[in-house]
Amino acid sequence: MAFKLPELPYAMDALVPYMSAETFEYHHGKHHQAYVNKANELAAGTEFESMSLEEAAIAAKKAGNQKLFNQIGQIYNHNLFWESMAANGGGAKMPGNLEKKVTEDIGGYDALRAALLDKGTTQFGSGWAWLVLDNATGKLEVTSTGNAETPLTDGKTPLLTCDVWEHAYYIDYRNARPKFLEAWIDNLANWEHAAKLLEQGPLKIAA
Repeated sequence: MAFKLPELPYAMDALVPYMSAETFEYHHGKHHQAYVNKANELAAGTEFESMSLEEAAIAAKKAGNQKLFNQIGQIYNHNLFWESMAANGGGAKMPGNLEKKVTEDIGGYDALRAALLDKGTTQFGSGWAWLVLDNATGKLEVTSTGNAETPLTDGKTPLLTCDVWEHAYYIDYRNARPKFLEAWIDNLANWEHAAKLLEQGPLKIAA
């Protein structure tokens, strides 16, 4: 089963003015596609070839196959990133189940927004800011990972992610990562999709 580049869940210009069609042309059409191509090349003829994306990420990490993990991790992270955005998204209005859980575990929307901004801004170099469900405690957490790392391999269920690699924002925001993060949280974050993943509960994937 070959890894595939997913179709975007919206038109390339659907998130203007917060994210341009040009950004999607490069980020989705070139960067993401390159990860897919390289992962398929590295996985060909191995046990990873028949695994789901999530299974392959966890198994490659466990096996210490960093070259393959880097590609698969980036595919998984980007897949969720596209789904973590929506036109007319962001802001404090959330589905009830997510709003309740955010209030209980994080302290409400303002605390969530501040935590995402902090994690995304202070992540040194390339990486990701995340809203996750801890599989062991059942509580929401805001965290960050570097490069291709993903909370999926650390007993977490990712619900929402923002890409803070420079290629995610440089065309539209140049080096102003905090400005990008503010625009993303306030106008693009897809709380509905995060709420749906929360409703599905913890991911249980054996490596």
